[in-house]
Amino acid sequence: MRRQKKFYAWGYADEDLSADEIKPWEAEIAQRYGISSFDVTPAPKSDEIALRATRLTVPSGLQSIVRTDHLTRLEHSYGKAGFDAIRMLMRSVPNPPDAVAFPENEQDIVRVLDWCDQAGAMAIPYGGGSSVVKGIEPPASAEKVVTISLRHMDKVLEVDSVSHAARIQGGIYGPAIEDQLRQTPFTMRHYMQAYRCSTLGGWIATRSGGHYATLYTHIDDFVESLRVVTPSGALETRRLPGSGAGPSPDRMFLGSEGILGIITEAWVRLRKKPTFRASASVRFKNFFAGADAVRAITQAGLYPANCRLLEAREALPGIPWSSEEAVLVLAFESADHPLEAWMKRALEICGDHGGAADPTDPDDENAHRSGAAGAWRNRFIRAPHYSEHAAARGILSSTFETAMTWERVPEFHRKITAITRDTIKRVTGRDGTVTCRFTHVYPDGPCLYFTFGGILDKRRQLEQFMEILTTCTAATVEHGGTTTHHHAVGRFHRPFYDKQRPELFARALRAAKRELDPKGMMNPGVLIDP
Repeated sequence: MRRQKKFYAWGYADEDLSADEIKPWEAEIAQRYGISSFDVTPAPKSDEIALRATRLTVPSGLQSIVRTDHLTRLEHSYGKAGFDAIRMLMRSVPNPPDAVAFPENEQDIVRVLDWCDQAGAMAIPYGGGSSVVKGIEPPASAEKVVTISLRHMDKVLEVDSVSHAARIQGGIYGPAIEDQLRQTPFTMRHYMQAYRCSTLGGWIATRSGGHYATLYTHIDDFVESLRVVTPSGALETRRLPGSGAGPSPDRMFLGSEGILGIITEAWVRLRKKPTFRASASVRFKNFFAGADAVRAITQAGLYPANCRLLEAREALPGIPWSSEEAVLVLAFESADHPLEAWMKRALEICGDHGGAADPTDPDDENAHRSGAAGAWRNRFIRAPHYSEHAAARGILSSTFETAMTWERVPEFHRKITAITRDTIKRVTGRDGTVTCRFTHVYPDGPCLYFTFGGILDKRRQLEQFMEILTTCTAATVEHGGTTTHHHAVGRFHRPFYDKQRPELFARALRAAKRELDPKGMMNPGVLIDP
């Protein structure tokens, strides 16, 4: 039996934070922002949210795979961003999909797309529903919408043990990939915060970034070939380790966000499961000293699996908010060789920049789960569950991410931090907080991931939240960064993406969409207008 997700927030309906997690978190927030109590909006029940009647009649031949019931439509209305949780708590879902299809094979997808064509309906591909950028939300202008969920297409179909690859269906969730590879020596090892509730097809369509900070991090690095069903027909790219034969057809669909078709299968590269690990936590006097060390590590070609630089006040318990200290979470993994030499060199580089490593037991195989590394890991895994509780209390708590080349990082960081602080103060009338961390690092620059917080007026909560997030996101593009490093564009980032993307490329993308989706039915309003 399928485990039911929460329709209004991240995770599953049978899980939540405990009182032992909520109480100290509330106390920490109250102390940080100088408030005494919270007005808590209760979580919604599905029957408290009215949905407009469906505007579609499901043909008899599709009734076994298409649902129009209240809970199914509600569950597929929004993603899992902070603004999605706020709207659910407001009991406001004015534009749900009219129907949700659950195809079991490519033939079913073709039949559903044919129905959408005949009915004049828009089609929105749906993986795990973990979008934080309005990527799966029906557009307000849509007269009829069918969401197409691939959750039944969830198998590892074939494993190539010679070339270390697997053919996998697009609707499979992250944990199911590893479960189905468990009897092999391989792992896909593409983890991200949304891993439990996101799918391979979604990762490819949104160009996801995994936890591994260097080398094999983006889904681009894993894809060998794709199968895609479009309104104009199906296509399959040739499975190769590399090719110089013209522009890559795989690249056209990587990051296409459902506007060109539905990714049904992919051959992806696998890796041997790691058997050697080395990890450490390194303290620096401030963020920029840590940044210099991280740059030197990436340019030395050491390629750590984890190389996350975090402001200590964000990452670790008991650190005063006035602290300027930074901590680097560093880890190496291999299925082939010991890693002492790599770690030794990385720590030497950290020492050259004033870093001091926390003491660790070299024989402790679980060192990555203890100390500063373990504290950050635990916070990171549980973080999405706090979003609904923040929204219920009027707490501003959100993030935005971008990327920048190393020589511009210090000034860019200062500008974006100042803009974020000033915006929170202007919009809320209160001082807020902003921190930054590196989630992914490259020889030429890092991904900067900003976290900001404050207290909102619950009477204007959604308006204030969106003004702050929009202003900060716009600033990343205005000051030379990208509007998103790994969260995708969706409808939220679309105005900023329009400024970042060359207009001539937009015209080329529209031409491709006209060929693959002549009537413009696939996820309209994401990336481009048809």
